[in-house]
Amino acid sequence: MAVSLLQLLLFLFLITINNLSATQTTLFHGGFFLDITKDVQTQQYTTQLLIGTPQLPTKLVVHLSGQSLWLNCAQSSSSRQFVRHGSLPCLMAKSGAQTPIPPSPTICNVHQENPITGSTNFGDLAEDKVTVFDDMGSPATVDRFLFLCSPEYLLKSLATSAKGTLGFGRSKIAFQSQAFNNFNIPRKFVVCLSSSNGFIISGIDISKSLSYTPLISTHGHQDGYYVNVKSIKINGRKLVLQPIRGVEISTVVPYTTMKSPIYGIFTKAYVKAASSMNMTMVAPVAPFGVCFSSQAKVPEIELVLQSELVKWMIQRRNSMIQVSDAVMCLGFLDGGLNMSGSVVLGGYQLEDHILEFNVGTGMLGFSSSLLTKGNSCSMKTALVSTPTESL
Repeated sequence: MAVSLLQLLLFLFLITINNLSATQTTLFHGGFFLDITKDVQTQQYTTQLLIGTPQLPTKLVVHLSGQSLWLNCAQSSSSRQFVRHGSLPCLMAKSGAQTPIPPSPTICNVHQENPITGSTNFGDLAEDKVTVFDDMGSPATVDRFLFLCSPEYLLKSLATSAKGTLGFGRSKIAFQSQAFNNFNIPRKFVVCLSSSNGFIISGIDISKSLSYTPLISTHGHQDGYYVNVKSIKINGRKLVLQPIRGVEISTVVPYTTMKSPIYGIFTKAYVKAASSMNMTMVAPVAPFGVCFSSQAKVPEIELVLQSELVKWMIQRRNSMIQVSDAVMCLGFLDGGLNMSGSVVLGGYQLEDHILEFNVGTGMLGFSSSLLTKGNSCSMKTALVSTPTESL
């Protein structure tokens, strides 16, 4: 009986997806293209979608591990409809641990979180028109895009004028999941961030020269993107650390953050390497714990992934923060002893690297720094129109 019920739910789910897809306009190039802007004050990455009727530009904070699009629905929309509790879209949006809460048992309530403050709540699941564009600027509208309506207080600490977050996590109602289903495009997307303007795109290959490592799942955190780090090296010297399982890749954590024991070993080794290069330590500048007098050459950091042949190189541009003309600081933070994971790879370390998240194969493709080839994620026109052969 249990098997029959599961088969019935799967059948209904496929019918629902097909019905949703049947009303959509296909993108000209078969993918979506989002312009990304870095907010200098908050270090958050933002984008815009056209939502509702009338179609209004809505600023959202990009949350790579977010399970959905959630926003404050203060602005009315004539095409918005709320989803009933117990419906198939409601079941699709929920995880097993989520339950509806009063006083609206007829409306589907789904758990949501502000990734900056950690505040949580239950949002009302709704559907409305959402328009996206491809890299040529051709629009496509999803008439019944699922998202969560959130209370205004959940917007606290988001970038100025942001109305919510745009989640790219591995849930069925994440932005790219709905795009994959509605536009029948390959189940992968590329993230390319910079200190100013970057982009997120699907449907085309940006680079033919990426290294690949498996994406893994971690207990209790199913929506995000994680990789295993076998070892860390500084100037070629391996740190005395156990392999680190489940390093999260994050767009809402500004700088790579490490649990205190790992941070202590890492910074001690970095300072030793810096001393051998005649770098001069200076008083730390908050929130950073290790700072130096500015100079051009600094130690190189290597994250060794599944083997010695697969390495994520972190060079000066992604390791040092220029806090003044005379002082630069190591852009890695101490996350304390109560940090839920061991290491979170932050936005600053991701900038000017091509990151290809292949949800279909469960692999992460990544490039070396584009800056070493005179390129940048801010040069999106050149990157998108001419796939990079060698990075």
